[in-house]
Amino acid sequence: MASAAPAAGTPMLPVEHRGILTIGVMGAMVMQILDTTIANVALPHMQTSLGATVDTVTWVLTSYIVATAIALPATGWLSDRIGSRNLFLVSVGVFVIASMLCGVANSLPLMVAFRIVQGVAAAFINPLSQTAMLDINPPERAAKAMSVWGMGVMVGPIMGPVIGGFLTENYNWRWVFYVNVPVGLLTLAILWWQLPSRPRARRTFDYLGFIYVGLAVAAFQLMLDRGQTEDWFSSWEIVAEGLIAIAALWMAVIHLATARKPLFDRELFRNRNLVMGMLFMVVIGISTMAPMALLPPMLQQLFGYPVIDTGMMMAPRGVGVLATMWIAGQLMGKVDTRIVIVVGLILFAGSLRMMAGYSLEMDYWPVVTAGFIQGLGMGFVFMPLNALAFATLDNRYRTDGASILNLMRSIGQSAGISMVTVMLARNIQTSHADLGAHVTDQTLPAADLLARVPALGQTAAAFADAMVNREAAMIAYVDDFYLMAWISIAVVPLVFLLRKPKGKLEVVHSE
Repeated sequence: MASAAPAAGTPMLPVEHRGILTIGVMGAMVMQILDTTIANVALPHMQTSLGATVDTVTWVLTSYIVATAIALPATGWLSDRIGSRNLFLVSVGVFVIASMLCGVANSLPLMVAFRIVQGVAAAFINPLSQTAMLDINPPERAAKAMSVWGMGVMVGPIMGPVIGGFLTENYNWRWVFYVNVPVGLLTLAILWWQLPSRPRARRTFDYLGFIYVGLAVAAFQLMLDRGQTEDWFSSWEIVAEGLIAIAALWMAVIHLATARKPLFDRELFRNRNLVMGMLFMVVIGISTMAPMALLPPMLQQLFGYPVIDTGMMMAPRGVGVLATMWIAGQLMGKVDTRIVIVVGLILFAGSLRMMAGYSLEMDYWPVVTAGFIQGLGMGFVFMPLNALAFATLDNRYRTDGASILNLMRSIGQSAGISMVTVMLARNIQTSHADLGAHVTDQTLPAADLLARVPALGQTAAAFADAMVNREAAMIAYVDDFYLMAWISIAVVPLVFLLRKPKGKLEVVHSE
């Protein structure tokens, strides 16, 4: 039977100090989100300390992402089995302990093992935090709750490189992990004090479905994360991972469609808003993470900015997100939420078009301006989309729905980063060949003179090649920004496939 809808003004799980609990829930979620990007800037320092190579040190990132993706589908079952409160507390506690162990790790195998534990704990924090924010707020405040939650999701990855760069430069790369300990302990204390639990439910676990989904996600994530370093499908490893991902996905779809008690209730996939939300989460993952993956190396390698300055130049994106998420929260129920999402997508595409106009002669202002506008667009898209995805979903399915949406966003992020990285590498080669073809004796008036002085000629040739490389890289970055702008525009018509809730936007329940 469907769960009864709470009366207006009454949350599903009333709490005494909702504001304090919100701080605790958001602290746990932001801590987990930060760890997806905070370690990126510290990788060169880790490589030296852990005795790793350029290729193997990336497992510090890959192990965390893959472990999170595999564990995510089990969130709903575990929440029903042991209670949402117990699962949340255990997840935060294990995350803090794993963070401390990552900080003391003295070898790459130990670091990877601790990151896997950290990733598994992180998998449950995100959907549980989203569910908790909906549960402790009355239906009419659901949109604003998603606004607050969304701010953490979008600002966390932006602030990760800034905080990571500061800690690495001024202290030690180990503080990238140690910083989680005081934050995590404070968060754990608040959650222990105030967090209520959803009702438990007797629910069998679909082991076969979990294995199929986990295998498909793990193989796909490994293929994306390792593809560039292994030269994609010229490597048997990548071919094997691709085939395993396809086969496991096919078996997962058939099993979930025919099993008597599947891993995810089939009712979830009959909800049009949730299904469309899954599609948009993939697009959001691609569009939001790809620019954040491209900008740091572009600013540091082509323009010569240090890590701290790079982080500060990306910070205005977070300011834009905070501004429009607050505005979007105020607009909910007053204007068609789908129009707000469309405006956000157009702003986002416009910012990417501005980024496609970057040149090697510009200063930092175009980066700051485009980043701020991009943040405005992200705020108008992410929070309203989350609110619409849950607006017509029965509250029994909130945890499963949240875990699916987070899984789709994670897959989109990995796919987006891999896609733009591949395009960048290939477009650099193509542009280098095109530009290099124009460097001839006719285009260099002093080529004759340089040819007579071999040492001078070699220096000039190396300088010319470096200039061509730099220009080719800039062209490749611009091409990536163009692609993401078109992806953002292409999905605009799909927004109107989302069902508009009747009356004021709130979480409604099936009869």
